[in-house]
Amino acid sequence: MDKLNPLLDQLHSLANPEKLSGMAHFGINTTGRLGIPMPELRRIAKSGGVDHSLALQLWASAIPEARLLAAMVADPLTITPAQMDAWVADFNSWEMCDTACCSLFDRSPYAWEKVAQWAAVEAEYTRRAAYSLLAGLAWHNKHAADEIFIAAFPIILSNVTDPRNFVKKAVNWAIRNIGKRNLVLNAAAIELSERILTVDDKTARWIARDALRELTGDKVLVRLQKKVEKQTNI
Repeated sequence: MDKLNPLLDQLHSLANPEKLSGMAHFGINTTGRLGIPMPELRRIAKSGGVDHSLALQLWASAIPEARLLAAMVADPLTITPAQMDAWVADFNSWEMCDTACCSLFDRSPYAWEKVAQWAAVEAEYTRRAAYSLLAGLAWHNKHAADEIFIAAFPIILSNVTDPRNFVKKAVNWAIRNIGKRNLVLNAAAIELSERILTVDDKTARWIARDALRELTGDKVLVRLQKKVEKQTNI
């Protein structure tokens, strides 16, 4: 049964070019975009469920919305390291990068090795993928030990002076998400940020100051303390 063509027809029927200017305002690459909002794509993905074969076909179509949908319906336990690398090489938007990393790649058994691998690549969206993936792991991988995140700090430090917008924001995002997991990692991420603050570089100082602003704020600290109290009372 052909699932691809009816789905592509559905996407084209939902095209809304009026949405493109708003997307561009938020730094989304609108080249080839149909103008379908993310909530609508998530609704479509939820209705169809996981289908890895379909995901590969959707990605091959090269339609941005189809690729976003592919990241939502692909099977993280089936996708291979080669497929992950191939998809990352196709990234041309932060939205595409973050959707794949935080809806799919962060659930793959190859996630941690890809963080280290992609951080060493010069291409902007590949490097962003490393830190977007790390941020996704910090948010979604509830059972990962604190030590595995602390072990990733050298990877964070390796690119704190990369001034490219989509890289520095992802590095900052990774630090903040790690520091919001629990009080132990909050203290570790604050210490890391203070270390980054001593680097004589404008980008590094921005990354550190922005992370410290959130990680030392009452909102985060109160939530983490309540989390401890809840676990203690279980």
